[in-house]
Amino acid sequence: MTIKASVIIPTKNPGKQFHNVLNAVLSQKAPWPYEVIVIDSGSTDGTLDYCHKLAGKLRLIEILPEEFGHGKTRNYAASQSMGEFVVFLTHDALPKDESWLSNLVEATNESETIAGSFGRHIAYPNGNPFNARDLELHFDNFLSHPSIVNIDSLERYQTDIAYRQFLHFFSNNNSCIRRSVLQKIPFPDVDFAEDQIWAMKALEAGYSKRFVNDAIVFHSHDYFPFELFKRSVDESRALAKMFGYQLCPNLYQLFLQSIKTTIRDLKFAYRKKLFLTNPFWSSISPLLNFSKQLGFYVGQRLTRQNNDFLLDRMSLDRAMKQGKRKL
Repeated sequence: MTIKASVIIPTKNPGKQFHNVLNAVLSQKAPWPYEVIVIDSGSTDGTLDYCHKLAGKLRLIEILPEEFGHGKTRNYAASQSMGEFVVFLTHDALPKDESWLSNLVEATNESETIAGSFGRHIAYPNGNPFNARDLELHFDNFLSHPSIVNIDSLERYQTDIAYRQFLHFFSNNNSCIRRSVLQKIPFPDVDFAEDQIWAMKALEAGYSKRFVNDAIVFHSHDYFPFELFKRSVDESRALAKMFGYQLCPNLYQLFLQSIKTTIRDLKFAYRKKLFLTNPFWSSISPLLNFSKQLGFYVGQRLTRQNNDFLLDRMSLDRAMKQGKRKL
């Protein structure tokens, strides 16, 4: 039978949590055949041994660490796959149930105008409660719009930054792309936001994208302040360079947004009694909010420079590629 979907998972030292992710993917209940491809860029934590044990249930592709790129690695893995639809999952994104794959693919298959779809993320239990709230609110926002969207107003698209940001959002943590479209519009070879740049190009080419609310994965990162700073530097640099977005344009906004988000968190902690049930995250919330805004501010300024010394110390993505932190 023809392979309907190819699930592609890039890995590098994902740890034992990846075992759960892989088992959940292999246990999906779909009405059509699908394949699973793991593309690894130099794991040394036993991931390769675990994949070898599952030979026959998946395909393992190994590349050198220096060959990894968020866009080009996914393009290469897709070129080695056979599915009509290419599903991308990160190694720490755990499907919530056995219908995740079929829900994601069937929603994308509904119309040939849909270039790709992305599903909802929810936070892992027992993590940062503010992250869990923010993820829920972020994806709830897509429910206030039609599930299938395209550029329905070129004038608005050119002048309304918020509209463009909404349309460009796409996440390869949990996505499905029509192979025929990916062949025409491959991912760019960039350090960050390859998925959002791809969405922009697909929409500008006349395609639609879709949000699939019932294709759910557990995916969240409980960063500590310096990690969050570095993650925000990467995000700000990429969005400023690729889209011209200014996430924190000046020092005034840095302090204003830090104070606003902290007040919001304190009110939320009070309502949910988090000072008693989760004192750690409640106590460091102000520092996390400041670290995030500072990262946005610094990242925008680094877009004007090409200083490898600073970037090596301020980029979480570079630390991941150099093996200093898990991807």
